[in-house]
Amino acid sequence: MIAAMRAAFLAVGSELLGTDRLDTNSLKLTAVLARYGVELRRKAVVGDSVEDVARELRSMIDTVPLVLVSGGLGPTADDVTREAAAVAVGRGLHEDAAVIADIEEKFRRFGRTMAAVNRRQAQVIDGAEVLWNRWGTAPALRLEEAGTTVFFLPGVPRELEGLTEVYVIPWLEEHTEGVSRETRVLKVAGLPESELEELIAPAYGEFGRESVTVLAKPAEITIQVTAVGSAEERRHRLEAMQTRLAELVGSAVYSLEDEPLEAVVGRLLVERGETLATAESCTGGLIAERLTRIAGSSDYFEGGVVVYSNRLKQQLLGVPEDVLEREGAVSEAVARALAEGVRDHLGTTWGLGVTGIAGPGGGS
Repeated sequence: MIAAMRAAFLAVGSELLGTDRLDTNSLKLTAVLARYGVELRRKAVVGDSVEDVARELRSMIDTVPLVLVSGGLGPTADDVTREAAAVAVGRGLHEDAAVIADIEEKFRRFGRTMAAVNRRQAQVIDGAEVLWNRWGTAPALRLEEAGTTVFFLPGVPRELEGLTEVYVIPWLEEHTEGVSRETRVLKVAGLPESELEELIAPAYGEFGRESVTVLAKPAEITIQVTAVGSAEERRHRLEAMQTRLAELVGSAVYSLEDEPLEAVVGRLLVERGETLATAESCTGGLIAERLTRIAGSSDYFEGGVVVYSNRLKQQLLGVPEDVLEREGAVSEAVARALAEGVRDHLGTTWGLGVTGIAGPGGGS
């Protein structure tokens, strides 16, 4: 096994340096690498310049034992990955007759004739292995240079994903000998990140700081635990970490799976044979929308009412006028009245009321 294998990723394409296109290939490949305990140590996006791509690629080859390159394998003049790679490793390019025949056959299947520019896709770096691409015209390449393996993959996501399954993953399986990295989560709600950090501090000493990661976003925190080793080793360690963290955090943990809060709410309602209705003011139906994202939500979610104005709060849900005047529309008393009103009017087990201040001027 290659201990603590490290990798780098290079995305080629000037369009990725603008605002219209995002590099998503690196995220997909990073997830694959993580499964096999490979650490992505470097990531770069470089425009369509032979010199710039060659310089970055050479630096990566000299730094890590595995480099994944995405993009720049098309037929046009700005697809420069092959030329840049040849410069980076000091090798030549040759036209591969088998690749030309493969591309011509693909065009024939669609009743078209291969354009002359597609011959560029048959340029192969001397000493590289052609990786056949059944999802597109451009073949991928694998190159060994100075102890580093370089995969050159198309930038089209569907092609990259297919070639990764067929060629990259088997390579990783062979070179990591079954030792891989696995991640599990704990989903937390109702706690600020700072308080959560204090609660789980003992786990850092017990399992190692690098094994526990806290990922926060509005209204939800994910605790991510990671283990490396054989399947049995990973299972025992992950179960131990999840159990200990759940003890430390307590009832704020709502799931030990990577599932949204609305799915957990739905499952609990189904288990209890209970139903829910919503009355929303400032959220304008967003709570109902989240609840109904879950398949089978009709088993427990009866419906919802959006009541922005005080008039409709009174007319549709019976919110007392004196409560609105005394407490104000944005108050706990009105939220409770909305919940009670929608529960009574729609005949559900539970009513959920939401009020607040929203909009471009701020929210609360």
